[in-house]
Amino acid sequence: MTGRRVLWRALTRNRRRLSAGTALVSLHQVCESLVPILIGVIVDQAIAPGDGGALAIWVAALAALFTALTMCYRFGARQLMIAIADEAHTLRVEVASKIMHPRGIRTDRRAGDLLTVAINDTGNTSYLLDHVPRVAGALTATTVSAVALLVIDLQLGLAVLLGTPVVLLVLQAATPLITKRVAEQQELAGEATSLAANLVSGARPLRGIGAERAASRRYDEVSGRSLRAAVRAARTQGWYLAASTSGGALLACGVAILAGWFALNGRITVGELITVIGLAQFLMEPISLLAVVPSWVADARASADRVAGVLGAPPLLPEGTEELAGPPGLELRGFRYGPLDGVDLHVRPGEFVGVVTHRAADGEALVKVLAGQVAPEEYEGEVLVGGTPLARLDPAGARAAMLVEPHLTDLFTGTIEENVTAGGPLDEAALTASAAGEVVSAHPDGLAHVVSERGAGLSGGQRQRLALARALTARPPILVMHDPTTAVDAVTEHEIARGLRDLRRAGEFTTVVVTSSPALLAMTDRVVVLDDGRVAAEGTHAGLAVTDDDYNRAVLR
Repeated sequence: MTGRRVLWRALTRNRRRLSAGTALVSLHQVCESLVPILIGVIVDQAIAPGDGGALAIWVAALAALFTALTMCYRFGARQLMIAIADEAHTLRVEVASKIMHPRGIRTDRRAGDLLTVAINDTGNTSYLLDHVPRVAGALTATTVSAVALLVIDLQLGLAVLLGTPVVLLVLQAATPLITKRVAEQQELAGEATSLAANLVSGARPLRGIGAERAASRRYDEVSGRSLRAAVRAARTQGWYLAASTSGGALLACGVAILAGWFALNGRITVGELITVIGLAQFLMEPISLLAVVPSWVADARASADRVAGVLGAPPLLPEGTEELAGPPGLELRGFRYGPLDGVDLHVRPGEFVGVVTHRAADGEALVKVLAGQVAPEEYEGEVLVGGTPLARLDPAGARAAMLVEPHLTDLFTGTIEENVTAGGPLDEAALTASAAGEVVSAHPDGLAHVVSERGAGLSGGQRQRLALARALTARPPILVMHDPTTAVDAVTEHEIARGLRDLRRAGEFTTVVVTSSPALLAMTDRVVVLDDGRVAAEGTHAGLAVTDDDYNRAVLR
């Protein structure tokens, strides 16, 4: 997938509306070109001889011409705007589907940058469908005007036919620079958007550790680079626009001056002089348009390259086809990834297991792999879900069998109920187990309370409880959680720990929680301790608290 391919596909799959719109816009330009010609004819055929009847007929013809050009533009623009809107929508759906595909994508772009591609770049790409008919219309207008000038006088027609390509070729030399500057601007704008999204979502932790100034300096730096790139791109496009406008104007003025000289010498009539001056003024627009279109196409091409980068990104996970071979258990054999070095872990079906890591990176690496965010070739050993290697499971089936709830989860714009149920039925037991019922009762609108984007209007503890309620509502056979209660108070944490144990055991579900919370660990059947990337200890929470000093320091603080 390339940017050129994305643009070509946009043209071919909208060819019906694009063809109709282009034809009507070109016909509109023909009518526009005929206006000064018809005015010149009226002067020579009706006004100069003083023929009132002919004047009435020609004025009626002029009115019909204006009606035709208005209707052509109206219906042509309608076809093109529908095509642009449809293409932008189609591209947005394709990009969003690619980003959210169960197999994932291999990309270095962060969430904010992907969002920029899905919203801004898809729209810029679709506007190629506006550029094509504009070029066709401008070429049609230039051709009709040149033919009319050739009929009036050969030298005037040649001046247009030879001068227009020269102006365009000179300006074409700046196109690569424009493409480079626009692409740089879009990349840095995406980086700034991504960083802004991350800072907004992490505003509370940043304030908690007093890192607001460092975060602000970082954003100032990235935003400054984006601003400088935008200024460079705007300056380049501004000089290009000025040069293209000046070139078109000089050509049109030259034609008009030459026509005036011919009229003084008697080579052309007064009506023909009026026609030539009218065409010269009219030609300024299509010639300037033909000169500036390359910068528009460069903008669309740069966006199309970014869209193609997402659409053409290879999948992160393989095309698994197998299903669970047995009951929903979880097993790691000789597992190596990042800081993890030879982990062996067996979670039996229906078991509630706690995992304590002395290094935070160990827990993050474990959760990242189980969440399907790491390609199989990037780790060693086996990860078995229900007896089947995770890499050979169908990604959608794997997610249905095992839900991984990360430490940092997102809430979405909508009501509390919509965030918890995700379109399914409300589970009162899940609300109770997660203590999310307290969040509901804390707002006058209850379940109908509107949650802002990323849950910005809620406290960290409230967001965690709603996210946990959403995970429990799904009732997955295997649930993996990473520090689900770090932002709640001790009393609520004990309530959640008991509710979580009771709800998951009642359904005989398999549960793994990566945490150092004593309240949660006390409810588990077994605790596995990871130290230096390996299993260092194993037992019950009560037993390890008595026999393992390192465990005490990590948990009972």
